Amino acid sequence: MDQKNLSSIRNALPSTERSLPITLLHARNTVMFPIRKLLAKSGLTEQQWRVLRVLMETGPIDATQLADRACLLAPSLTRIIRTMSAQGYISHNPDPQDRRRQQIKILAKGLRVIEDNREQAVSIAQEHVERLGNDDYEQLIHLLNKLITK
Repeated sequence: MDQKNLSSIRNALPSTERSLPITLLHARNTVMFPIRKLLAKSGLTEQQWRVLRVLMETGPIDATQLADRACLLAPSLTRIIRTMSAQGYISHNPDPQDRRRQQIKILAKGLRVIEDNREQAVSIAQEHVERLGNDDYEQLIHLLNKLITK
């Protein structure tokens, strides 16, 4: 590839400092760093924490909805459900209305993990609000939701 073509490609693409995918990855790493520290103490993965959080908010839910809300692929969720069920954090049973579906439910041990980490998780979330200011924080959430709305 000659310099002219390379220059043309460079000019067509946004700089990596202005690239939405790269900026989102940097933001995710910044946001997740303190959460990863919190989870390391609990022995949970990020994915397991998301599963517990969703189940705490929704109550029993089918695996398809759980995968969507927790941002997990179905094969990953299947493995996570198996592991967390064996550890006593969640239960999974056939849905009484549709036996092909699984109803996933958080158990007392899962609720205890959330409660044990609630104060620190709230503090981490509050730090993000304080860093951006409430209005910018709410605007960021709004814009990101607007971006992901199908």
